[in-house]
Amino acid sequence: EAEAARRELQEVVRPLREPGYREALRRKAERVRKRRLRLQRRKQEAKAAEEEEAARAAEREAKIDQWRAKCIQEVEEKNRERELKAAADSVLSEVRKKQADTKRMVDILRALEKLRKLRKEAAGRKGVCPPPSADEAFENQVESLKTLLKNRTELYEAEERALRVMLEGEQEEERKREMEKKQKKEREKLLQQKLEIDSKLFGDPDEFPLAHLLQPFREYYLQAEHSVAALIQIRHEWDQFLVPADHPEGSCIPPGWVLPSLPTNDTWATAVR
Repeated sequence: EAEAARRELQEVVRPLREPGYREALRRKAERVRKRRLRLQRRKQEAKAAEEEEAARAAEREAKIDQWRAKCIQEVEEKNRERELKAAADSVLSEVRKKQADTKRMVDILRALEKLRKLRKEAAGRKGVCPPPSADEAFENQVESLKTLLKNRTELYEAEERALRVMLEGEQEEERKREMEKKQKKEREKLLQQKLEIDSKLFGDPDEFPLAHLLQPFREYYLQAEHSVAALIQIRHEWDQFLVPADHPEGSCIPPGWVLPSLPTNDTWATAVR
């Protein structure tokens, strides 16, 4: 039994005594270590990709929620304006109805005065004359009604003017909001154009970091935006080349950046990229 155990141990130990076994074992352990590190790196990259995708999804959701809230707010503002305008129109129509009723009452009062005058003349031709107290009572009653109708007319006119001022104010606010929206769109459009021009001249800022080799040139060409002295110097250098518009060898100063031409061949396109 001891001899058998010894032989078994010799068989186990024999590979360890071979000259290349230790190196092979080291290479195998290195391969296992590299494989483990590679799996860990892939797992980390997958996790980072998942986190980045989750962040992008959250950003998209936030933008969608912001856009939805903006749309809801615009719809609510339009509904409030519509309701306010409908209420103002309703009140205005009610005021106009009251004014029409007042005018109709004034016409009826005038017709009553004319009718009484005609009946008084007819009674006078028959020799019947009403007492002066009746004329005085009628005139007092008519004047009282006229004063009441005049006050009502002035009140309704004041209400109509106030409603018209309110409606004009709402319309003016609506025009201002529309103008602000239009100006905002114009500013966004100009900003987008500026970003596109800067990207063509200085490269995409997302693709090229601040430490990129084009950064010194960018700082040089944009120095007038940060320094008044640089602006004056650049303007002085430009003014040296001013010539009349009809000069045969001169041309006007361009209002903005002079964009480069598109590549005319593949070699140039490769160099630009």
